[in-house]
Amino acid sequence: MITLRPAQQRGLSKTNWLNSWHSFSFDQYRDPRYMGFQSLRVINQDIVQPGHGFGMHPHYDMEIITLVLRGSIVHQDSMGNKATIKPGEIQRMSAGTGITHSEFNGSDKDELELLQIWIIPNRGGLTPSYQQNEFDADNSWQLLGSTDGQQHSIIIHQDVLLYLGQFDQQLKSIDYPIAENRHVWLQMISGAMDVNNQRLTAGDGAAISNEKTLQFAVAQSAKFLLFDLAEFR
Repeated sequence: MITLRPAQQRGLSKTNWLNSWHSFSFDQYRDPRYMGFQSLRVINQDIVQPGHGFGMHPHYDMEIITLVLRGSIVHQDSMGNKATIKPGEIQRMSAGTGITHSEFNGSDKDELELLQIWIIPNRGGLTPSYQQNEFDADNSWQLLGSTDGQQHSIIIHQDVLLYLGQFDQQLKSIDYPIAENRHVWLQMISGAMDVNNQRLTAGDGAAISNEKTLQFAVAQSAKFLLFDLAEFR
């Protein structure tokens, strides 16, 4: 079963420096139908104006993943990490027993666009940790996150495989097999594609359960994330 989460139906928070679209309930946006999917708790698409950002704030017991789409973000945290994250890089911060951090647009003239992703870890009380990896921006299909860091992916403390798909040409079909008792969330970044004959466009999400195979047909250039998730209770 594929349940579409249309982009235009997401929650939206707006300030004078931030537009944030929420796939799931977050902060002041509440919808009991969208409280997360399996261990996936937050997908926010944020556009941050130049010179602005999020001041120091705390997190606990959450895997927080940042993927920059355009611009750059400056990260600083209570573990002593200070880094700039750009397109072609992915960051994972395990909040564990507690961490504070700040995130600011690294430019005083250009917008920053990013995806912020939260995943509930497989256990509470982890020692806080940080990881930042580069990935091949030209690779059409690659693993960005896993439980064991395989293929130079970030380590996620949960039974999740996170893939990035990006295809610039029309493709007749790409198959993705789904193991028994696994679930998939798709998050479109740009372009358009059909998934088991269901059209997805930029900003759309899709919750997928009880399917054995996904067949992608790219209608035009498409960029998306695929979360392969274990059953979560």
